[in-house]
Amino acid sequence: MEFQHELIIPNEGLPFKVFLFEGGNGNYVREKHWHTSIEIFAVLEGHLEFFMNKEEYPLKAGEQLIINSNEIHSIRAVEKNKTVVLQIPLKQFENYFTAQRFIRFRSQDETADVKLASLIKKLYKVYTARDVGYEFRTMSLFYEIMYMLVKNYRLTEVHEKEIRHSRRLDALSKITTYMREHYNEDLKLSDLASTFGYSDAYLSRMFQKYAKVNYKTYLQDIRMAYAYRDLLNTDRTISQIALDNGFCSSRGFSGEFQKRYGVLPSEMRKQIGQKGQKNAIE
Repeated sequence: MEFQHELIIPNEGLPFKVFLFEGGNGNYVREKHWHTSIEIFAVLEGHLEFFMNKEEYPLKAGEQLIINSNEIHSIRAVEKNKTVVLQIPLKQFENYFTAQRFIRFRSQDETADVKLASLIKKLYKVYTARDVGYEFRTMSLFYEIMYMLVKNYRLTEVHEKEIRHSRRLDALSKITTYMREHYNEDLKLSDLASTFGYSDAYLSRMFQKYAKVNYKTYLQDIRMAYAYRDLLNTDRTISQIALDNGFCSSRGFSGEFQKRYGVLPSEMRKQIGQKGQKNAIE
């Protein structure tokens, strides 16, 4: 199985992640991957090509596509585009599962699709503009989107074949969800394996097979993603950020950070500060 698991971290203080698609400049390919979150692509300008289950789904401006949890997909953006992506963790839908940790959404009529794409566009604009009271409006739009999804897009009947296909990846989904909830603790492979009733060797093989990385690297990826977010959005010291996110020391955190981003966290924070001052002057 040549596909990877994608780690998704919600935006600071929000139960979801919203952002502009990273392939907006075109000449971009995202190989086969999967994640537990529900993902919606709303194309504002240009077009994209999606591939799922050997089928192609072309999207043009004004259209959107829902990617379900554990649905293996790839993306191709040949030309420039402007696309808003909304990623919603699976647990947000737990009261609407049709089977154990299972829920499916499918596109509906054109009127509903246009409305959903419009709401996602508004959500992104409100969140990025950050005018007074934006937090309330952001959540209001998010809940309106959630309402549309469970009322108009959710499938109440699903084929057993789809459930079996999803369950192949669901075991790792549960484990990675647990890791994101406990990443700042001393989370050993042996303890995690025991929690879920696996041997150390079996759990290690599971990560290699479905996530394409070893357990330690995946855990470090989670810690680094949250630490990076804290570096950008808080004024906590680097030492405190390191400890809050499960690193043994600020030195170890700084070394790992430099390997991944090419600069020390202190230099990154300085660059962010200088950019902010420049924007304020402009």
